Amino acid sequence: MMKIIVLGSAAGGGYPQWNCNCRNCDGLRRGAIRSRARTQSSIAISANGSDWLLVNASPDILAQIRATPALQPARAARDSGIAAVLLMDAQVDHTTGLMMLREGRPIPLYCSAPVWQDLQGGYPLAKVLGHYCGVQWRELAVARGEPCSFAVPQLEGIRFTAVPLDSKAPPYSPHREQPQPGDNIGLLAHDLLTGKKLFYAPGLGAVAPLTAAAMREADCLLVDGTFWTEDEMMAQGFSGKPAAAMGHLPQSGAGGMMEVLDGLPASRKILIHINNTNPILDEDSPQHAIMRGRGIELAYDGMEILL
Repeated sequence: MMKIIVLGSAAGGGYPQWNCNCRNCDGLRRGAIRSRARTQSSIAISANGSDWLLVNASPDILAQIRATPALQPARAARDSGIAAVLLMDAQVDHTTGLMMLREGRPIPLYCSAPVWQDLQGGYPLAKVLGHYCGVQWRELAVARGEPCSFAVPQLEGIRFTAVPLDSKAPPYSPHREQPQPGDNIGLLAHDLLTGKKLFYAPGLGAVAPLTAAAMREADCLLVDGTFWTEDEMMAQGFSGKPAAAMGHLPQSGAGGMMEVLDGLPASRKILIHINNTNPILDEDSPQHAIMRGRGIELAYDGMEILL
Protein backbone atom coordinates (compact mmCIF):
# COMPACT_ATOMS: atom_id res chain seq x y z
CA MET A 1 0.00 0.00 0.00
CA MET A 2 1.36 3.42 -0.98
CA LYS A 3 1.76 5.87 1.90
CA ILE A 4 1.99 9.63 1.53
CA ILE A 5 2.95 12.02 4.34
CA VAL A 6 2.39 15.75 3.95
CA LEU A 7 5.57 17.21 5.43
CA GLY A 8 4.62 20.81 4.70
CA SER A 9 1.42 22.34 3.35
CA ALA A 10 2.06 26.10 3.08
CA ALA A 11 3.28 28.18 0.17
CA GLY A 12 6.64 29.98 0.20
CA GLY A 13 7.32 31.74 3.49
CA GLY A 14 5.24 29.29 5.51
CA TYR A 15 2.37 30.18 7.81
CA PRO A 16 2.51 32.42 9.69
CA GLN A 17 5.01 34.14 7.44
CA TRP A 18 7.84 35.64 9.47
CA ASN A 19 7.25 39.26 8.45
CA CYS A 20 3.53 39.25 7.69
CA ASN A 21 0.71 40.75 9.73
CA CYS A 22 -2.17 39.94 7.44
CA ARG A 23 -5.42 38.88 9.08
CA ASN A 24 -4.40 35.22 9.04
CA CYS A 25 -0.82 35.56 10.29
CA ASP A 26 -1.68 38.07 12.99
CA GLY A 27 -4.77 36.11 14.01
CA LEU A 28 -2.85 32.84 14.30
CA ARG A 29 -0.10 34.41 16.43
CA ARG A 30 -2.65 35.98 18.79
CA GLY A 31 -4.88 32.91 18.91
CA ALA A 32 -7.72 35.00 17.51
CA ILE A 33 -8.63 32.58 14.69
CA ARG A 34 -9.01 28.80 14.50
CA SER A 35 -6.15 27.76 12.26
CA ARG A 36 -2.94 25.66 12.12
CA ALA A 37 0.63 26.76 11.56
CA ARG A 38 2.16 25.20 8.44
CA THR A 39 5.65 24.76 6.99
CA GLN A 40 6.54 25.11 3.31
CA SER A 41 5.12 22.48 1.01
CA SER A 42 6.66 19.05 0.56
CA ILE A 43 5.47 15.45 0.66
CA ALA A 44 7.09 12.03 1.10
CA ILE A 45 5.96 8.84 -0.66
CA SER A 46 6.79 5.25 0.32
CA ALA A 47 5.88 1.71 -0.69
CA ASN A 48 7.25 -0.01 2.42
CA GLY A 49 7.19 2.66 5.14
CA SER A 50 11.00 2.71 5.41
CA ASP A 51 12.29 4.10 2.11
CA TRP A 52 10.85 7.41 0.98
CA LEU A 53 10.86 9.64 -2.07
CA LEU A 54 11.07 13.23 -0.87
CA VAL A 55 9.04 15.34 -3.28
CA ASN A 56 10.41 18.88 -3.05
CA ALA A 57 13.00 19.84 -0.44
CA SER A 58 11.66 22.89 1.36
CA PRO A 59 13.69 25.31 3.51
CA ASP A 60 11.86 23.72 6.47
CA ILE A 61 13.14 20.19 5.77
CA LEU A 62 15.06 19.77 9.05
CA ALA A 63 11.98 20.63 11.13
CA GLN A 64 9.89 18.36 8.90
CA ILE A 65 12.28 15.45 9.39
CA ARG A 66 12.23 15.96 13.17
CA ALA A 67 8.42 15.92 13.08
CA THR A 68 8.31 12.71 10.98
CA PRO A 69 9.92 9.71 12.73
CA ALA A 70 9.48 7.54 9.63
CA LEU A 71 12.15 9.60 7.86
CA GLN A 72 14.78 8.56 10.43
CA PRO A 73 14.64 4.74 10.72
CA ALA A 74 18.00 4.63 12.59
CA ARG A 75 19.31 1.50 10.86
CA ALA A 76 22.94 2.68 11.14
CA ALA A 77 25.09 5.26 12.89
CA ARG A 78 24.20 7.65 10.06
CA ASP A 79 20.95 6.93 8.28
CA SER A 80 17.97 8.47 6.56
CA GLY A 81 14.70 7.16 5.23
CA ILE A 82 15.04 9.56 2.27
CA ALA A 83 16.03 7.31 -0.62
CA ALA A 84 15.83 10.00 -3.32
CA VAL A 85 14.55 13.51 -3.96
CA LEU A 86 12.23 14.65 -6.74
CA LEU A 87 11.79 18.31 -7.64
CA MET A 88 8.58 19.61 -9.20
CA ASP A 89 10.28 22.87 -10.20
CA ALA A 90 13.32 25.02 -9.33
CA GLN A 91 11.55 27.42 -6.96
CA VAL A 92 13.43 28.50 -3.82
CA ASP A 93 10.74 27.10 -1.52
CA HIS A 94 10.99 23.66 -3.19
CA THR A 95 14.77 23.31 -3.50
CA THR A 96 16.61 25.13 -0.68
CA GLY A 97 16.24 22.11 1.62
CA LEU A 98 18.76 20.24 -0.54
CA MET A 99 21.46 22.26 1.23
CA MET A 100 20.36 20.77 4.55
CA LEU A 101 20.98 17.23 3.23
CA ARG A 102 24.64 17.88 2.37
CA GLU A 103 26.16 15.72 5.16
CA GLY A 104 24.95 12.45 3.66
CA ARG A 105 25.66 10.33 0.61
CA PRO A 106 25.27 11.72 -2.94
CA ILE A 107 21.64 12.70 -3.46
CA PRO A 108 19.76 10.84 -6.24
CA LEU A 109 17.85 13.80 -7.70
CA TYR A 110 14.97 13.41 -10.13
CA CYS A 111 14.04 16.54 -12.09
CA SER A 112 13.52 17.83 -15.62
CA ALA A 113 16.25 19.30 -17.81
CA PRO A 114 14.99 22.91 -17.38
CA VAL A 115 15.03 22.52 -13.59
CA TRP A 116 18.52 21.01 -13.71
CA GLN A 117 19.63 23.94 -15.89
CA ASP A 118 18.35 26.40 -13.27
CA LEU A 119 20.16 24.49 -10.50
CA GLN A 120 23.38 24.80 -12.50
CA GLY A 121 23.00 28.46 -13.42
CA GLY A 122 20.46 30.97 -12.12
CA TYR A 123 20.30 29.21 -8.73
CA PRO A 124 23.39 26.94 -8.70
CA LEU A 125 22.56 24.64 -5.79
CA ALA A 126 23.81 21.58 -7.66
CA LYS A 127 27.23 23.18 -8.15
CA VAL A 128 27.45 24.11 -4.47
CA LEU A 129 26.43 20.61 -3.38
CA GLY A 130 29.22 19.25 -5.56
CA HIS A 131 31.59 20.48 -2.84
CA TYR A 132 29.74 18.40 -0.22
CA CYS A 133 27.71 15.25 -0.81
CA GLY A 134 27.16 15.75 -4.54
CA VAL A 135 24.07 15.16 -6.66
CA GLN A 136 23.28 12.27 -9.00
CA TRP A 137 20.89 13.66 -11.61
CA ARG A 138 18.11 11.45 -12.97
CA GLU A 139 16.41 13.24 -15.85
CA LEU A 140 12.63 13.37 -16.11
CA ALA A 141 12.39 13.51 -19.89
CA VAL A 142 9.41 15.80 -20.46
CA ALA A 143 11.22 18.17 -22.84
CA ARG A 144 8.86 17.33 -25.70
CA GLY A 145 5.86 18.25 -23.62
CA GLU A 146 4.81 14.64 -23.08
CA PRO A 147 4.47 12.60 -19.84
CA CYS A 148 7.46 10.56 -18.73
CA SER A 149 7.09 7.33 -16.74
CA PHE A 150 9.86 6.17 -14.43
CA ALA A 151 10.62 4.07 -11.36
CA VAL A 152 12.59 4.83 -8.20
CA PRO A 153 14.60 1.69 -7.26
CA GLN A 154 13.88 1.81 -3.51
CA LEU A 155 10.14 2.28 -4.07
CA GLU A 156 9.27 -1.05 -5.64
CA GLY A 157 5.65 -1.40 -6.63
CA ILE A 158 5.09 2.28 -7.40
CA ARG A 159 5.20 3.61 -10.94
CA PHE A 160 5.64 7.35 -11.37
CA THR A 161 4.71 9.61 -14.26
CA ALA A 162 5.96 13.18 -14.62
CA VAL A 163 3.41 15.39 -16.38
CA PRO A 164 4.53 18.78 -17.78
CA LEU A 165 2.31 21.59 -16.44
CA ASP A 166 1.41 25.09 -17.56
CA SER A 167 3.05 27.31 -14.96
CA LYS A 168 5.97 29.69 -14.40
CA ALA A 169 9.71 29.14 -14.06
CA PRO A 170 11.39 30.96 -11.12
CA PRO A 171 12.34 34.65 -11.45
CA TYR A 172 16.03 33.72 -11.77
CA SER A 173 15.40 31.29 -14.63
CA PRO A 174 16.47 32.39 -18.14
CA HIS A 175 13.09 31.16 -19.38
CA ARG A 176 10.90 32.91 -16.80
CA GLU A 177 8.93 34.65 -19.56
CA GLN A 178 9.44 31.90 -22.14
CA PRO A 179 8.03 28.74 -20.51
CA GLN A 180 9.52 25.40 -21.43
CA PRO A 181 8.05 21.93 -20.90
CA GLY A 182 9.42 20.76 -17.57
CA ASP A 183 9.68 24.15 -15.84
CA ASN A 184 6.96 22.71 -13.61
CA ILE A 185 5.60 19.19 -13.44
CA GLY A 186 2.77 17.28 -11.85
CA LEU A 187 3.42 13.81 -10.44
CA LEU A 188 1.17 10.79 -10.91
CA ALA A 189 2.08 7.97 -8.49
CA HIS A 190 0.52 4.56 -9.22
CA ASP A 191 0.54 1.77 -6.63
CA LEU A 192 0.75 -1.33 -8.83
CA LEU A 193 -0.58 -3.60 -6.05
CA THR A 194 -3.70 -1.68 -5.06
CA GLY A 195 -4.18 0.07 -8.39
CA LYS A 196 -4.67 3.40 -6.62
CA LYS A 197 -3.21 6.64 -7.96
CA LEU A 198 -2.17 9.99 -6.48
CA PHE A 199 -1.79 13.18 -8.53
CA TYR A 200 0.36 15.84 -6.89
CA ALA A 201 0.72 19.38 -8.28
CA PRO A 202 1.49 22.13 -5.74
CA GLY A 203 2.02 24.68 -8.53
CA LEU A 204 -0.61 24.68 -11.27
CA GLY A 205 -1.30 27.70 -13.46
CA ALA A 206 -3.80 26.13 -15.86
CA VAL A 207 -5.36 22.75 -16.52
CA ALA A 208 -4.13 21.72 -19.97
CA PRO A 209 -5.39 18.49 -21.62
CA LEU A 210 -2.46 16.35 -20.37
CA THR A 211 -3.01 17.64 -16.83
CA ALA A 212 -6.75 17.05 -17.02
CA ALA A 213 -6.16 13.47 -18.18
CA ALA A 214 -3.80 12.76 -15.27
CA MET A 215 -6.23 14.31 -12.80
CA ARG A 216 -9.07 12.14 -14.11
CA GLU A 217 -6.98 9.02 -13.45
CA ALA A 218 -6.30 9.85 -9.81
CA ASP A 219 -8.07 8.45 -6.76
CA CYS A 220 -6.54 11.24 -4.68
CA LEU A 221 -5.75 14.77 -5.86
CA LEU A 222 -3.26 16.89 -3.91
CA VAL A 223 -3.21 20.13 -5.85
CA ASP A 224 -2.47 23.86 -5.87
CA GLY A 225 -4.45 25.77 -3.27
CA THR A 226 -2.26 28.89 -3.15
CA PHE A 227 -4.81 31.66 -3.59
CA TRP A 228 -8.56 32.00 -3.10
CA THR A 229 -8.96 34.78 -5.69
CA GLU A 230 -7.01 35.95 -8.72
CA ASP A 231 -6.34 39.36 -7.14
CA GLU A 232 -5.71 38.18 -3.56
CA MET A 233 -2.19 39.55 -3.19
CA MET A 234 -3.08 42.77 -4.98
CA ALA A 235 -6.20 43.40 -2.92
CA GLN A 236 -4.22 43.03 0.31
CA GLY A 237 -1.43 45.29 -0.91
CA PHE A 238 1.28 42.61 -0.90
CA SER A 239 1.98 42.38 -4.64
CA GLY A 240 1.17 43.99 -7.95
CA LYS A 241 0.76 40.59 -9.62
CA PRO A 242 -2.36 38.45 -10.02
CA ALA A 243 -2.31 34.72 -9.27
CA ALA A 244 -1.90 33.77 -12.95
CA ALA A 245 1.28 35.84 -13.25
CA MET A 246 2.75 33.82 -10.38
CA GLY A 247 1.77 30.49 -11.96
CA HIS A 248 -1.22 29.62 -9.78
CA LEU A 249 -4.87 28.86 -10.48
CA PRO A 250 -7.07 30.42 -7.75
CA GLN A 251 -9.77 28.35 -6.10
CA SER A 252 -12.76 30.61 -6.70
CA GLY A 253 -14.24 32.13 -9.83
CA ALA A 254 -15.11 30.73 -13.24
CA GLY A 255 -12.61 28.05 -14.23
CA GLY A 256 -11.05 28.10 -10.76
CA MET A 257 -9.69 25.07 -8.94
CA MET A 258 -12.95 24.29 -7.14
CA GLU A 259 -14.81 24.23 -10.44
CA VAL A 260 -12.12 21.98 -11.93
CA LEU A 261 -12.30 19.59 -8.96
CA ASP A 262 -16.10 19.44 -9.10
CA GLY A 263 -15.88 17.63 -12.42
CA LEU A 264 -13.36 14.97 -11.38
CA PRO A 265 -14.08 11.46 -10.00
CA ALA A 266 -11.33 11.30 -7.33
CA SER A 267 -12.56 10.11 -3.93
CA ARG A 268 -10.31 12.62 -2.16
CA LYS A 269 -9.61 16.17 -3.30
CA ILE A 270 -7.05 18.04 -1.18
CA LEU A 271 -5.57 21.52 -1.51
CA ILE A 272 -1.90 22.07 -0.65
CA HIS A 273 0.65 24.92 -1.00
CA ILE A 274 -1.69 27.37 0.79
CA ASN A 275 -0.51 30.97 0.86
CA ASN A 276 -0.60 32.75 4.21
CA THR A 277 -3.12 35.28 2.79
CA ASN A 278 -5.68 32.65 1.75
CA PRO A 279 -8.89 32.94 3.83
CA ILE A 280 -9.43 29.17 3.81
CA LEU A 281 -6.72 28.93 6.48
CA ASP A 282 -9.26 30.37 8.93
CA GLU A 283 -11.37 27.30 9.67
CA ASP A 284 -14.35 29.48 10.65
CA SER A 285 -14.28 31.58 7.47
CA PRO A 286 -17.06 31.47 4.85
CA GLN A 287 -14.44 30.47 2.26
CA HIS A 288 -13.38 27.46 4.33
CA ALA A 289 -17.03 26.41 4.65
CA ILE A 290 -17.54 26.73 0.88
CA MET A 291 -14.47 24.56 0.25
CA ARG A 292 -15.58 21.85 2.68
CA GLY A 293 -19.13 22.01 1.38
CA ARG A 294 -17.82 20.96 -2.02
CA GLY A 295 -16.02 17.95 -0.54
CA ILE A 296 -12.55 19.50 -0.71
CA GLU A 297 -10.02 19.02 2.11
CA LEU A 298 -7.21 21.29 3.25
CA ALA A 299 -3.79 19.67 3.68
CA TYR A 300 -1.96 20.13 6.97
CA ASP A 301 1.52 19.22 8.16
CA GLY A 302 1.64 15.59 9.27
CA MET A 303 -1.41 14.53 7.22
CA GLU A 304 -1.14 10.89 6.16
CA ILE A 305 -2.77 9.37 3.06
CA LEU A 306 -2.96 5.63 2.32
CA LEU A 307 -3.74 4.39 -1.19
